[in-house]
Amino acid sequence: MRVISGKSRGTSLYSLEGLHTRPTTDRVKEAMFSIINFYLQDALVLDLFAGSGALGTEALSRGAQKCVFVENDRKAMEIVEKNLKKTNLKDDAELKLADYKSYLNSESRQFDVILLDPPYNKKMCDEALEIIYNKNLLNDDGVILCETDFNET
Repeated sequence: MRVISGKSRGTSLYSLEGLHTRPTTDRVKEAMFSIINFYLQDALVLDLFAGSGALGTEALSRGAQKCVFVENDRKAMEIVEKNLKKTNLKDDAELKLADYKSYLNSESRQFDVILLDPPYNKKMCDEALEIIYNKNLLNDDGVILCETDFNET
């Protein structure tokens, strides 16, 4: 796993051992960021369910102004911090150790890009999208990318 493009291009990233997190493959990440690339310049990004922080780190590398990383697992958040230090992007990051519902319900800022990569088959994406919509957390011209399992509805 690595940063694909931007100022930290080619930097390899740390990930958690075991099956607790499911890192997005470089191929999928490249496709995702090809879709949203034009939204990233100077954007405020939310990386919800951050895991290793690979998605938010990619956004920062490609020109986002700031990324808020939200993760409820302390060990995963330590990996996010290590990756941000390694890529020299820590100054542009805000780390929140919190449950996604608690975080979303306490947030009032509007984001330009929201990245959702929750654990599969737990309906977390649906719940997060509902809160984001009800709290108006996405700018009018913003974009949300949600990665789910193929069979998840």
